Amino acid sequence: MSTVRLVMAREPIPAGPKVFLAGPTPDKSAPVPSWRPDALALITAQWTGPEPLTVLTPESRDGIRAERYEHQVDWETDARAAAGAILFWIPRDMRTMPGMTTNVEFGLDVTTGRAVLGVPADCPNPERNRYLAYVARRHGVPVRETLADTVAEALALVTAAAASR
Repeated sequence: MSTVRLVMAREPIPAGPKVFLAGPTPDKSAPVPSWRPDALALITAQWTGPEPLTVLTPESRDGIRAERYEHQVDWETDARAAAGAILFWIPRDMRTMPGMTTNVEFGLDVTTGRAVLGVPADCPNPERNRYLAYVARRHGVPVRETLADTVAEALALVTAAAASR
């Protein structure tokens, strides 16, 4: 049975196949549930690879934030670079999860061949994802509307990356 392990912000990044969960993170000033536990559950259910999969999340274990902002940014940049797939899930809500940093990260990663874009049509502000979806399609990045389909695409990328090692 394949295993999935969770590595949270600023924890050591292990070797082996990895997927990074990119997208808006709930802020304490506008608390809403994180989408990442659902993504982790789907990944755990779908992963069938021969070796353990590491899921990298920019959320902090036990809510303990970085001492310095730069430490968080550097870890996220390194984690995205180490991942065989970067799963962008953007349930855009301009009030509670605007995802402005996510826009920049997607722009940095769109040409890597490791990005998958999930843009749910039923999120509060789907019109704010239209540009990202257009750019993704121009660069051959898979675009999906459900978290399950986005996870499946990301795991296919991770599997292909692991096979080419």
